[in-house]
Amino acid sequence: MGDSMDNVQRGPIITIDGPAGAGKSTIARLLAGRLGYLLLDTGALYRALALHLTRLGIEPSGALVPENALDALELHVKPDVACMRVFLGKEEVTNLIRNDRVAVAASGFSVRPEVRKALLQVQRSVAEKGMVVAEGRDMGSVVFPDATVKFFLIASLEVRSTRRYRELAERGDNQAPAQVKSDMRARDERDQTRPESPLVKAADAIEIDSTELAPDQVIGIMMHHISRRLTGDSPPPSADSR
Repeated sequence: MGDSMDNVQRGPIITIDGPAGAGKSTIARLLAGRLGYLLLDTGALYRALALHLTRLGIEPSGALVPENALDALELHVKPDVACMRVFLGKEEVTNLIRNDRVAVAASGFSVRPEVRKALLQVQRSVAEKGMVVAEGRDMGSVVFPDATVKFFLIASLEVRSTRRYRELAERGDNQAPAQVKSDMRARDERDQTRPESPLVKAADAIEIDSTELAPDQVIGIMMHHISRRLTGDSPPPSADSR
């Protein structure tokens, strides 16, 4: 990787990238549970950083995120099998960061190179010993380019926005479906066009379209590819599992 992680013997690292609403969080949690691996939820890290910055009165629309604000970040994670707890200093914010206001701020801050740089080592430190399922937007392309198996999970915008709408409704956030879909389309645009670590499918990633698949079907496909890789079998002829 060009840093201290080069040539380090570690267990497998499985990455799952893809756009918002594709099912990455659910699938990563289930897959980590099936494998008995730690879970690295990078979205939670960006949300925690966004919470830290907004508490300091810094908004995503600002010209620059002050360096001293990033230096003051005390972000700690406690990964476990199929779960991850997040702390700002001694305060656990695992549940506090699960609201749409923080999510929107995190999406805005995540386009900034200084923010992505600040979280890079945090993400890599979790996976130093391997046996990790890492989900996000640039896990296979930037953070763990030498991951054991890389997946790129997609779904139609219609399905993704419907999933997001239901998720919000379950939390009592009754946004109009059209607004949720519009926000998701805008988020896709930001993720795909940001200059630093844009959302792209790594060349060696296995693409899975979850539009018409249940979570257990997606897990089944992933376990097939992981088993082949870990047992040394040749990969399937096609990297597209749609």
